[in-house]
Amino acid sequence: MKRFIALAALALWVGDAVAQSGPSGQLTGSLIDSVTSRPVPFATIAVRDAAALIAGTTTDSSGAFTVAVAPGSYTLTLSSVGYRTKTQATTITQSAVTLGPIRLRSESQTLGEVTVAAQKALIEEKGDRLVYNAEKDVSNVGGSAADVLRKVPSLSLDLEGNIQMRGNSNIRVLINGKPSAMMARNLADALRQMPADNIKSVEVITSPGAKYDAEGAAGVINIITKKALQGFNGSVMASAGTLNRSLNTKFAGKTKKLGLSLSANGYQFRNIREAQTLRTTLADGVPLNYLSQNSSADNTGTGGYGEFSLDYDPDSTSRINFSANAWGGYYPNNSSVINRLTDPAGNVLQQFRNDIRLSNPYGNSQFDLGYTKTFHRSKDARPGVAPAEFSLLTQYSRMPDNYFYDADRYTLDETAQLIFRQHSTNYSRNKEYTLQADYTYPFQIRTARDTTRFKLETGLKAIRRDIGSEYRVEQSVDGRLPFVVDPGQSNDFDYNQQIYAGYGALRIEARSKWTLNLGARLERTLIAGNFMTTQTNLSSQYTNLIPSLMVSKGIGSHTVKASYTQRIQRPQLWFLNPWVNASDPRNLQTGNPYLNPELNHAVELGHSVSTKAGLSINSAFYWRMTNNAIEYVRTVDEAGVSLSKPQNIARRTAYGLNLNLSGQASKVWTLNGGMDLRYVDLRSPGLNQSNTGLVGNFNISSTYKLPHDYTFQANGNFNSGWISLQGRGSSFYWYGFALKRELMAKKASLTLGVNNPFNRGVAQTLTQSAPTFAAETRSFFVSRSARIAFEWRFGQMSSGGKQSKKISNDDAGSR
Repeated sequence: MKRFIALAALALWVGDAVAQSGPSGQLTGSLIDSVTSRPVPFATIAVRDAAALIAGTTTDSSGAFTVAVAPGSYTLTLSSVGYRTKTQATTITQSAVTLGPIRLRSESQTLGEVTVAAQKALIEEKGDRLVYNAEKDVSNVGGSAADVLRKVPSLSLDLEGNIQMRGNSNIRVLINGKPSAMMARNLADALRQMPADNIKSVEVITSPGAKYDAEGAAGVINIITKKALQGFNGSVMASAGTLNRSLNTKFAGKTKKLGLSLSANGYQFRNIREAQTLRTTLADGVPLNYLSQNSSADNTGTGGYGEFSLDYDPDSTSRINFSANAWGGYYPNNSSVINRLTDPAGNVLQQFRNDIRLSNPYGNSQFDLGYTKTFHRSKDARPGVAPAEFSLLTQYSRMPDNYFYDADRYTLDETAQLIFRQHSTNYSRNKEYTLQADYTYPFQIRTARDTTRFKLETGLKAIRRDIGSEYRVEQSVDGRLPFVVDPGQSNDFDYNQQIYAGYGALRIEARSKWTLNLGARLERTLIAGNFMTTQTNLSSQYTNLIPSLMVSKGIGSHTVKASYTQRIQRPQLWFLNPWVNASDPRNLQTGNPYLNPELNHAVELGHSVSTKAGLSINSAFYWRMTNNAIEYVRTVDEAGVSLSKPQNIARRTAYGLNLNLSGQASKVWTLNGGMDLRYVDLRSPGLNQSNTGLVGNFNISSTYKLPHDYTFQANGNFNSGWISLQGRGSSFYWYGFALKRELMAKKASLTLGVNNPFNRGVAQTLTQSAPTFAAETRSFFVSRSARIAFEWRFGQMSSGGKQSKKISNDDAGSR
């Protein structure tokens, strides 16, 4: 508080002094990073004479500044967080004086071979995206990507790892700005399988611009993994715990022209759950039968991931990059379910125990090849303006994604006789080919009163997806006879999707802190499908013009912005696959190859402010309306058998408030928190159903640096539940603690973490209703866990070099 009062008094005194002196001179200039030549935004400029402070200002987002002072000789003091303070003498005349780009050197401290730069905030607002710096959160060590995303503002995860952004689950998740087939197949499973130790930061983009693929109705999540830096360096990490364990290593070597990096990891995760379901089958509101189910499961998944990348710079303006990565693993989902079906009088109609052995051996390989050309600036180009750039990118990915299950049915009496057996195979595949070209041209227009910076972006893109599924069901009707193929549950399915897109976008940024982003993207989609066994075909084609607009204004330390964009959500492979999962004969699940895409409209009004005391506040009011919204819809027949299938339900609307705070209570204590509160309205006239309500999620985390290189962190998350067309989930919470110790001159670290230490698990209730049924499911997930992790870092850890561009389908463009 004393610091704030002193700064306020100083600002008033400076303003008063300037008003009295009546300055007629003007000083303009810009600050850039001495290594990267990138602008240094929001730096402090102080103008002093021999006796006192005369005037002051800050640079805008492009690193430029303007200050009015009386003629004379002065000393400039230039400072910014993460840079060394610089002083420079200058003389102001009656006319304007312009200083060329002034270079600031980064503030760093070298410890042996390790360079430690200025600390980033845990949560950062970067105009068009919110960034959560996961590597600064010690409680993530030894966990999974699901543990990381649980703490990211605007995101919420249920107890099974299903993710939503502001209440919408249609999200495009990228890895380093490019699509991952693993994230498309089953997002909840993929997040559990990705080690948190590989994640550097997470970007949340709620209003993507025109250069972004239109895919992802709710928005885009970009997971940035840790990259090896310039020089020779690497790390080894091992963690052991009750629910998670992993071993991973990274290595990199980089010279002036050539860069090579390798990474590999293996992991295991355990999932323990119990559930009880009571469902009533209805006909015109009258109960027909009652189903009771009790299930339990304890499964451990195992897998691995590896990546290789090679960058080559033939000269200072060109780069050729190649990368290859592969996932693979085995995820069982075995369970035992007790089933009892009774009539309204209480008579048992059917009862049995169903033992399910479901396995999902999966894999994915992806190859990227790209070329980037940076054009030299002309001699008369303005200082600080980036050069034009062209990139040509290609990508190929292949993902076999197979599901197999065996279901054995037993009587519930003391004999436990085997009475039915079923075996199902589903071989599915997804091949994707992409070609993309982008061109960026920055320029600026300067007048006597202002300098306006422009960035023109344009590009073309083509994607082809070949999807297939071959599924067979064999069964033994009495448990003893040989297996016989059931033709009604067997088919071969081919699906082809082609997307052709072009976009144009313009960013205008004035020194007066006005920023305007506007653009449009045109996408043409062609779809063809074929059920080869039954000789049934499907086809469709559609064209979408996707506009986007964002305008923002900086007012001192405040920024206000407004945006509008459209998004399209094409059905994912998992939604399209017509294979029927009948491992639980009372609850069938299948895909729908006849789905139409969603079209989402999004409006957002935002405000952000950062104080000199280190407090950052970001808030946004938003409205989202989705036509042809896709949701899983359940129907129950008169025999009490349910079928869950994705359908276009008509409309989903949400009105929300998102608020995030990040601050430093002291030099050693930081606090972060956030909330997302929204009113959800789902309506389906065709199904004669609707559901509305208020839901939200809240999170808080605190980090405290202790003496002797210890760091302690606590975090908590509360979720009020969620709303779907047919149901509502109850609230739940999550909390954890972590203690980290730096070792070996900060070349190694040891971290102990616990989640929900005072509760064995978390319970949740899901209620659902429709004209044909009413159901309640009570679930319990074991969440109490402990883990210990050790990491050793070796080699030179210094930054440098250019970033390679790669294709990013359905995402934020190339990065």
